[in-house]
Amino acid sequence: MSSQDVQRPVCIIGLGLIGGSLLRDLAAAKHPVFGYNHSTSGARIAVKQGFDVTDDLPAILRRAEETNALIVIAVPMDAVASVLDAIQEHAPSCGFTDVVSVKAEIRQLVIERDMHPRYVGGHPMAGTSKSGWENSQTGLFHRAAWVITYDYAAECDARGERIPLEWENVFADVVRMTQMVHAEAVPVRVANHDAAVARISHLPHVLAETLAVVGDNGGILAQSLAAGSFKDGTRVAGTRPDLVRQMCETNATALVSALDEAIELMQSARDSLASDEPSIAELADAGYRARTRIEARSGARKESVSPVKISSRPVLRLHPGAPNWVAQLRQTESLGGRIEIF
Repeated sequence: MSSQDVQRPVCIIGLGLIGGSLLRDLAAAKHPVFGYNHSTSGARIAVKQGFDVTDDLPAILRRAEETNALIVIAVPMDAVASVLDAIQEHAPSCGFTDVVSVKAEIRQLVIERDMHPRYVGGHPMAGTSKSGWENSQTGLFHRAAWVITYDYAAECDARGERIPLEWENVFADVVRMTQMVHAEAVPVRVANHDAAVARISHLPHVLAETLAVVGDNGGILAQSLAAGSFKDGTRVAGTRPDLVRQMCETNATALVSALDEAIELMQSARDSLASDEPSIAELADAGYRARTRIEARSGARKESVSPVKISSRPVLRLHPGAPNWVAQLRQTESLGGRIEIF
């Protein structure tokens, strides 16, 4: 186990698309990892495929406690509270993170249980419209942004208090875990995360559902003619409705603000198209420029001729606990940058 690896075993609670893909990647890296699947049949399939998986939650959490594992909560939002209660009971000293797409509500549940000194929030910006262990895969997180929250450290720093070493160690291991699966750790505070994902993750679900309904309402001919642009625009409408509801409804305030902005843009485009001289130039031009800016800030730099892909996100290498390291996190967040631990 190198200094760049997680310095403890990893225990993953929930082996759907994200949790299952994380388990596969860590196992492929030969890192000690074990997991829980609430589905007995799903757990059996994973075991047959050679993975260390069980459907016994108390047992897996006791094992996590015995091995001082880093726990990753990878269950739907409506199951998080019960998992937190189980961690309190069976793994009371383990540090833990999560991969849920809304952070404020998760953090509130953690604070209510006085578990925040050992919690570091997370959210990998990766996935597909499919779900479940059977759709998990290696390489899902390659070059993806993986949000790491640091509100606890920021609050301690603002009060002039020393950040507990336990929390710093959990933070470092969560960052190392993202590096092991070739993701890019992006430090973000909870409120900023939820506002951002409302725009770039949750609103697209609302728009995709709307587009799918409008297209379907066109009848058999519209359905028959639907091609690339329609399928691209409605891809995430294939996500299980209960999962869409959980991510959107738990981030309703931020999502409504983003939705109001989208409705205003569409209303303006609608009015322009309904005028005596129909035009969609304003929205088309603005959308093209916006897409160009987004492309420039995500993924690999296209001008690189190196066989090694170079990230477009600026990188800051830091050591948790070093002087001014929380200020460095805030600076990196303001740049949309990524961090590495040394």
